[in-house]
Amino acid sequence: MPKHVVIIPGDDAAPEAMAPAVEILKSLALDLTFTEFPSGVEGVQQYGSRGAFDAALREAIDRSDSTLFGSTNGTTGGLNHLRWGKQTFANVRPARWRPGFRSPLKNPEHIDFVIVRENLEDLYMGLEGDLGLLSSLPVTSWLTRKPLDTTPTGKFAIKVITEEGSRRIARFACELARKRKAQGGRGKITCTSKYNMLRDSDGLFRRVVEETAKGYPDLHYEQYIVDDFARRIVASPGDFDVVVMPNLYGDILSDAAAGTIGGLGLAPSGCYGETYAYFESIHGSAPDIVGRHIINPTATLLSAIMMLEYLGFEAAASRLDQAIVHVYADGQPLTPDQGGSASTMDFCAAVRRYL
Repeated sequence: MPKHVVIIPGDDAAPEAMAPAVEILKSLALDLTFTEFPSGVEGVQQYGSRGAFDAALREAIDRSDSTLFGSTNGTTGGLNHLRWGKQTFANVRPARWRPGFRSPLKNPEHIDFVIVRENLEDLYMGLEGDLGLLSSLPVTSWLTRKPLDTTPTGKFAIKVITEEGSRRIARFACELARKRKAQGGRGKITCTSKYNMLRDSDGLFRRVVEETAKGYPDLHYEQYIVDDFARRIVASPGDFDVVVMPNLYGDILSDAAAGTIGGLGLAPSGCYGETYAYFESIHGSAPDIVGRHIINPTATLLSAIMMLEYLGFEAAASRLDQAIVHVYADGQPLTPDQGGSASTMDFCAAVRRYL
């Protein structure tokens, strides 16, 4: 049976990267079928309302094997269903330098690691409210040993770290490190969180990852407090292999990781669940360059490569990856974020020539 992919181009400049990327996917002549949606504004207009557009997206996603998603400014829906509806708990964000990437570091040659971000818990559950709502709860700080003062006007946010969610992402990270080791990788797991200050929540995450890693004696395990890891990701990014962390830190530090290789235009991601996965570049929708057709499509193409691997098209994924490597090795035509002057279409045309 052919694999079926939903294409959601996103908002602002994101569709300008998605359209030529999808044409490249089609040129590979794989056993793939596509359901392609319009961009966010066009979709709301076409379906008559945001609700109808979102419903169509959910229905298409549920019938598909995977989704390639463009960045959204909030106009395009579907993302909540892709994450919480499909329970895609593992956000995988590779940081791999390739010759020609415009890294700000002097020696980026050994950067090849993956951030595995827990994708469903932590502060991203949206549990916030007025501080006064906590007045009836016996909330005491272990630092000050005093009850929480709920009289000031303010807000609170709840950080949720569960043992089940932590163990699930820890196993995923260990299995990924084992797979990478079989392909010549370091075979190393790094855990990071703020376990020295958030002793209960981040401390639980650290303990569960440490316990899980003991079941993988073929892997090397290490752990760092998150602020120390932030320094190390700049000072010695080549030391890492697979790094697992809670949701918020993963979102922030994966952007820092992208900075070490040359920017967000080079940073793909995939979100994996037990039965479904979707893929998207980690950059935003780039409203400042909409209509200029200079958005770097590399992150979208690399995300598509991750999708092809997930769907079982490893040979085609390797071909596409090598074509991108060739374009950057040649040093042209590159988009402005990488020091060139090429358009998005120029870059994709060069990739197709190598294919």
